[in-house]
Amino acid sequence: MRRRTIWIVAAVALVVVAAGIILRRDRGGIAVDLAPVTRQATFRSFVTASGQIVAQRYADIGSSAMGRLVELRVKEGDVVTAGQVLARIDAVQATAGASAATARVKGAEADGRAAAEQLLAAQAELDVAKARATESALSLQRTQDLRREGLVPAAELDSARAAADTATAQVAGAQAAIRRLQSARESAERRLAETKADAARVGDVLAKTEIVAPIAGVVTRLPVQEGEMVVIGIQNQPGTTLMTISDLTSIDAEVKVAEADVLRVELGQAATVTLEAIPGQRFTGHVVEIGASALPVTGAGAAAREFRVKVRLDNPGRQFRPGLTCDAEILTAERQGVLTVPLQAVVIRPDAGGRDETGVFVPEGRTVRFQPVKAGLIGGLDIEVAGVNAGTPIVVGPFQALRELQHGQAVRAQLPK
Repeated sequence: MRRRTIWIVAAVALVVVAAGIILRRDRGGIAVDLAPVTRQATFRSFVTASGQIVAQRYADIGSSAMGRLVELRVKEGDVVTAGQVLARIDAVQATAGASAATARVKGAEADGRAAAEQLLAAQAELDVAKARATESALSLQRTQDLRREGLVPAAELDSARAAADTATAQVAGAQAAIRRLQSARESAERRLAETKADAARVGDVLAKTEIVAPIAGVVTRLPVQEGEMVVIGIQNQPGTTLMTISDLTSIDAEVKVAEADVLRVELGQAATVTLEAIPGQRFTGHVVEIGASALPVTGAGAAAREFRVKVRLDNPGRQFRPGLTCDAEILTAERQGVLTVPLQAVVIRPDAGGRDETGVFVPEGRTVRFQPVKAGLIGGLDIEVAGVNAGTPIVVGPFQALRELQHGQAVRAQLPK
């Protein structure tokens, strides 16, 4: 009986020692989660971004004339047509300026007509002077012939010669008068052109006291009221924005894409847009514009760069309004039958040469082996990999354990139930 008791005590002791060794060994490994490499029939990669709804065509309407807003013919939400008069600015000074410019044009036209008439009169006087000069020259020739024959005295020859010289001088004077009047006429024509240009400028200012719609659409913003003073923009001082007209027949979702994702976005890619204002509905569209440069960074703190991307909605519907916040999911790539693992399972470790290598940890008994893989598309929380077989269990977490895990390290792992 005593011998049997000793054997029982010894057996219990051995079990306790073995259990202790196993427990100590288990406590020495890192607790990790496992999941198998899966094959997805269709794997898609998306870029997500947030932004707001904007109209494809819109116009912020300012004023090219300064004055008081005396008439406002529309209200926010009104439908307008191109060329429709929307508002009027006080035109008293512009009307007076246009009247004065018209009067100056008429005065310049009268001066031009007077100069032309004077030129015609001077031309007639030149013709008369030339006729007299011709007559005097003939008379001088006859007198010279008679003098050679001794039929007329020398005094008569001198008188004929003086008359011919006088006629020649009168022709020269008439020609000088014509040149002077031609200059006067050209000056009058330039003054007329100047006054007409000034009249056109003043007339344009008068016309711009009527604010007309440049495009057809809906008044989506109207920050002014009748009686307010309207100013025009000068240098770095912006002018008054009277209203915004948007063409709501074509709607864009304007989103901000992070610089890490923007190179994956291409024109024509399909996208899905959701709005907080319209829950439960998804609207399809496609990328129509990608910003060529990053958006300005606001604030003093450093921030990641973002790029503006526009998604044209296929069937927006009448309920859309510019300024509504939205989220866009852009399909950047799609592949069939690819192997994927959770994104956090792919880590970087140095190889034998000290170069960084991408891979996953595969359990082998109570340790793990670093298996190099080639990473591909990223889709949501998964990533495409090549270099492992489908169904192979790999370490997928926790994140802190993956950060510190090394090749050959002991682990405590189990597949999820």
